[in-house]
Amino acid sequence: MLKNKKILFMLSGSISCFKAAQVLSDLKKQGAEIQVLVSPGALQFIGEATLEGLSGREIIGNDFKKGHMMSHIDLVKWCDLAIVCPATAIKINELAHGVGHGIINSLFLAFDFSKPFLIAPAMNTKMLNHPATKKSLITLKSYGVDILDTGSGQLACGDIGEGRLLEPVDIIQRIDACLA
Repeated sequence: MLKNKKILFMLSGSISCFKAAQVLSDLKKQGAEIQVLVSPGALQFIGEATLEGLSGREIIGNDFKKGHMMSHIDLVKWCDLAIVCPATAIKINELAHGVGHGIINSLFLAFDFSKPFLIAPAMNTKMLNHPATKKSLITLKSYGVDILDTGSGQLACGDIGEGRLLEPVDIIQRIDACLA
């Protein structure tokens, strides 16, 4: 079902980038074409070599990289689906408020919502339940963004609660359903 589907896969800075790597691997195994975009924070948790190896494409993390100046427009036209995985509280709040700095945010502002745009949140329970984040998730839904649930359990900080990135198999199922 994912064969030859064009997926924009965007990572923001979270410890759960390691789970996102498994999602990328699974998408590639199912025949998807993947373009990875990263926030600077994401590269603090996972390396470009890993992401390039899993996607088979050069990673884009800079709005102003030579040869990629119009990526935020061109990739919106190219893709069948976009996903931010993991999406931190910072990224969610930036997107909801139209903060346009960085390649992911610029792309979001240029996005054609006739195509699926998914957000897979990953953060501490307190950040997920903060009024600003809750309001931002409602705002994003009103734009047509598909917000995935979070998992529950032990978080990277040691707390127990909601906010874990969904398991890769669940994320793949949601992507598949959106493209069906």
